[in-house]
Amino acid sequence: MPGPMDGVKIVEMGVWVAGPAAGGVLADWGADVIKIEPPGMGDPARSFTKMLGGDLDINPPFEMDNRSKRSIVLDVGQPEGKAIALELLDEADVFITNIRPAALARLGLDPATLLARNKRLIYGAITGYGMAGPDRDRAAYDIAAFWARSGIANALTPPGANPPFQRGGMGDHGAGMSLAGAISAALFAREKSGKGQLVSTSLLRHGIYTMSFDLAINLRFGVEIMGADRKTMGNPTVNSYQDKDGRWFWVVGLEGDRHWPPLARAVGHPEWIDDERFATTATRAQNAPDLIKALDEIFATKSRDEWAEIFETEEDFWWAPVQNFGEVLADPQVHAAGGLVEVPDDVGTTLLPSSPVDFDDTPWAPRSMAPSHGEHTDDVLSETGRSADQISELRSRGILG
Repeated sequence: MPGPMDGVKIVEMGVWVAGPAAGGVLADWGADVIKIEPPGMGDPARSFTKMLGGDLDINPPFEMDNRSKRSIVLDVGQPEGKAIALELLDEADVFITNIRPAALARLGLDPATLLARNKRLIYGAITGYGMAGPDRDRAAYDIAAFWARSGIANALTPPGANPPFQRGGMGDHGAGMSLAGAISAALFAREKSGKGQLVSTSLLRHGIYTMSFDLAINLRFGVEIMGADRKTMGNPTVNSYQDKDGRWFWVVGLEGDRHWPPLARAVGHPEWIDDERFATTATRAQNAPDLIKALDEIFATKSRDEWAEIFETEEDFWWAPVQNFGEVLADPQVHAAGGLVEVPDDVGTTLLPSSPVDFDDTPWAPRSMAPSHGEHTDDVLSETGRSADQISELRSRGILG
C-alpha cells in the first residue's frame, strides 16, 4: 500500500517535533523521506527517552514522528557535506525544515538559494514566529509560540489559577499537519505551473488559527469571551459532570432548546422541561447555578456506565466520557476509526498512534520503525553513485557519521 505520496522525494532537516511531524505524515502517506542529521547525537529528539526519565532503548515520541524515514548523518557545516546535501536537494521534490531561518541562510540553505537551484522544489518551512518580523529568528518551542504567545494558555486559565501546561507536541503536531497539507497543495500547483515555491507556517500562526473562534469575536465585537466555570455555565446542557465514582463525562447539548428535554428526561425529571425556571434558554441561564447543582446531585447517584445505558434511550442526548489514556487505547471506536496503526519492526509490528487522514483509493501503511542515527547513510550515498571506498573516505574525514 504505497499511499498517495508514492514517488515523492523529500529531504528533511528537522529537529524536535514540528518539522519531523510534517515529514512523518508525508512518510506515512508514501513519500521517500531522507532525514539529514548532524554527527553526534543527531536530531535532539533522540534524547526524549532520557528527558522523560526512561532508560530503555526505545523512544516512543521519536518513533511516532520518524517512522518510515531514512536517516543519513551529514555534517553540512563542511563544504563537502553541504555539497552532498545540495546534490540530494537538486533531485528532491520537497525540502522540509524547522531550523531557524538565520541558521539556514548561513548554511546557504535558505529558500532563495535552493529555489534558484531547483526551480521545481517545494520548500516547506515551520518557524516559531513566522518568516518576517522582528522575531523571525527567535527560538521557540510550541509551549512558547503556540501555547503562551497565541493566547491559548491565558484563555484556559481560570481566574486566580495558574496557567495550565500543554501536553507534549500539541502545537508541533498541528503545525506539522498544516505543513503537510500545504506541501500537498504546492505539489498540486506545480503539476499545473511546473514551478516550485516556498510554503510556510509557524507555531504562532497555528496557535492564532486554533484560537480563531475567540479572536474573531474579539476583532468584531471588541470583547473577550469569559473563561468557562462549570458551576455557572450559562448553558447547563453543555457541561461536565461526575458520576458516583468521580469519573467525568461531558453532556454536549449545544442546541439548548433541542437538547434540554432529553437531558431532563434522562435524569428522571421530565417535569423540568416546562418548569418556568428552566423552560427557555434565558431562564436556564438565569438559574444555571441551581440547575447545575441539582444535576450534580443526580449524576452522583449512578456510575458512568449506568448513565450511558440511560443516555442511549434518548435519541437527541449527546455526550462523551472523559477518558484517560488507558481508556482511550481500550476504546473499540478508537480502533475502528483507525486511531492506531501497526508499524513493522524487526520481529513483527509495534502499535503506535496513526496520522489522522485516510485515502480510500490510495491507502497508506507505515513501512518501518524510525531509523537509527545514520542507518541509511551508505544506502543513500550509493544511490548518488558513490562507491563504498568513497563513502568510507568521507566518513574518515568526519563528513559522514
